[in-house]
Amino acid sequence: MNPYRAYIFTLGCRLNAADSALLTDRLAHWGCVMIDTPENADIIVVNSCCVTAEAARKSRQTVRHLRSVAPNATIVATGCAAELEKNEFQKESAADLVLTNPEKREIVKLIVEFVSGQVRGGGQALSPDEPVVSFQEKADGKFPFKSRAFIKVQEGCNNFCTYCIVPYTRGRERSRSFEETLADCRQAVEAGFPELVLTGVNVCAYSDGGRNFCDLVHAVAQIDGDFRIRLSSTEPDPHNLELITAMAGEPKVCRFLHLALQYGSDRILKAMNRHYRCADYAAFVAAARLAIPDIHIGTDLIVGFPGETDADFEECLRFTESLRFANMHIFTYSPRRGTPAADYPGRPSPATARQRHAAMEQLAARSSAAFGRSLIGKPLPVIFERVQNGVARGWSDNYVEVRVPADSVRLDRIEVVTATAENLSL
Repeated sequence: MNPYRAYIFTLGCRLNAADSALLTDRLAHWGCVMIDTPENADIIVVNSCCVTAEAARKSRQTVRHLRSVAPNATIVATGCAAELEKNEFQKESAADLVLTNPEKREIVKLIVEFVSGQVRGGGQALSPDEPVVSFQEKADGKFPFKSRAFIKVQEGCNNFCTYCIVPYTRGRERSRSFEETLADCRQAVEAGFPELVLTGVNVCAYSDGGRNFCDLVHAVAQIDGDFRIRLSSTEPDPHNLELITAMAGEPKVCRFLHLALQYGSDRILKAMNRHYRCADYAAFVAAARLAIPDIHIGTDLIVGFPGETDADFEECLRFTESLRFANMHIFTYSPRRGTPAADYPGRPSPATARQRHAAMEQLAARSSAAFGRSLIGKPLPVIFERVQNGVARGWSDNYVEVRVPADSVRLDRIEVVTATAENLSL
C-alpha cells in the first residue's frame, strides 16, 4: 500500500465523470486513499474539458488554483483540454504531468515514473485514422462521494460537426467491450448505486460483436436489483428510432432523452454538418412522446453561429418552442481553432449573440416550467441525494428536481412521490 492521498477534480460532461471513476479505480488499486478535498492531497488529477474555449480556460485556471491550494502535491492534468492544449498546460508549469486521453489508462505507471525522476517521451497520442474497434478499460468505475454510477460504454465520434473539437480530442468511434461494460454495471449495482448512467460521446454508435446499444440496454436491464438506467446524450438520427422501442419496453430505463438539436433551421444545421433536418428531429421527438408518456426531452442549442441571420434565429425560436423541451442547454457559439467553422464568415456580433442567448433562455424557462406543471398529481420515482436545512432533494426518473421534508424519505434509493407544485418548486 502506498501512502498517497488522491483527489480528482472533474470538469465537463458525463463521459468525463465516467473517466474519473475509472481513474479512481486505478489509483485505489495502486493503494491511494481517495479524498474529497484537495488541501491534504499528495496527488491531484484534473480531468479537463475543452468543449468551448471558456471550458478550456477554466480547466487551466483550475490547475493553477489547485497548485496554490496544494503547493506540494503532484498535479496531473488530463482529459480533452490537456489533449488539445498540451503545450499550454506544460508552459504554465502548474501541472507536473500532462497526459493525453489515451495515457489516462497508464496514469499509475506515469506517476511512478515522474516521482522516481524518469524522463518521459512525447506520450501516446490519438490517431485521426483510428479503426472502429472495441476496447477494454481494464478497470471498474469507482464513485466515492457520489449517488450515481457513470458507466463508460463508448468513446469517440465520427460526425465531425463543423463547430466541434471533440473528434480531435476523443478520436474515432469505438465501443467498450460488451462483457466488460456489463461487469462494470453489475459491480455498481452490487455496490448499492440506485442509478446507472450509460455514457459516451455518441452512445447510439455503440457496436461490439454485432451487438448494438439497444442490446446493451436490454442486457443491463436484466441485472438483478432495485436500480434504474439513465441514458446519456443521444443522437436524433432516424436510424436510432429503435432505441425508443427499447426504452419503452424496459421499466428500469428512465423516461429521459437528451437529444442535441443544436439549431432549429435546416440551413444552419447543414452548415453545422449535422446529419438530420428539422423534420427528422421533430419526428423523433413525436415518436418518443407517443411511446413513453411524460418523457423528459432535453436538448443543446447553439446561438451566434457564423452566418446566422435574424430570419434564421426567428425560425429557430419558433421551431424550438414547438418542441416543448423540458430542459435546454444554451451555448453562444465559441470558435475552436482547428474546426472548419472557426474560419466561416458572418459571425453575429457579440451584442446580437447575447440578445439571442437571452431570448432562448427565456423560452427555456417557460418550457421547463410547463413540463413541470404537466406532472402535477402524477407519481414520480425519485432518488433523493442530499439534505439541506431539513429538506431532501433528488431527481425523478424523468429528471425534475423534487424537494420534500427530509424525514419523509430515505436517501440513495428509489422513492415514489406524488408531484405537487410545492415539491417541484413551481
